[in-house]
Amino acid sequence: MKLSQSFAVDVIAAVVYLVAANPALTGLAIHEWASLGILVVLIVHVAQHYDWVIDAFKRTRRNPSLATTGNLVLDVVTVVVLMVVTVSGIMISRHILPALGLVAQGYFFWNPLHSLFAKVLLALLMVHVVVHAKWLWAFFRSLRQGKGASDDSSEKK
Repeated sequence: MKLSQSFAVDVIAAVVYLVAANPALTGLAIHEWASLGILVVLIVHVAQHYDWVIDAFKRTRRNPSLATTGNLVLDVVTVVVLMVVTVSGIMISRHILPALGLVAQGYFFWNPLHSLFAKVLLALLMVHVVVHAKWLWAFFRSLRQGKGASDDSSEKK
């Protein structure tokens, strides 16, 4: 896959996340439905980098390095936190669950959990972007130099 395609998915993920992460600006209904949308986009993101994930697991087992292992741990923790945010968000939903004719119990458990893990997710995503700053600079440099963005799966996961 070309890096430009991967980057396009990353930009879509970032934009949808920014919309979903601001319920005070968008309203609760848009927040909830956009959050489901970001989940779909992030699944595509992970699927695009599936080869990197498998390669990183193999490299970590064979010859562990701080960079690869740290990046892998960051990604796994981010996915786990995303799942907690998603499940807790669905459990406190005021639009998605009623649209499906469902009601969830335990609001006073799920709401603080959702708030806390949403903040942790934001921090992890910021770290994720910083960790991939080298790839971002290389990508933009290749565009500026008119080389186009070809696939180099070792450069970015």
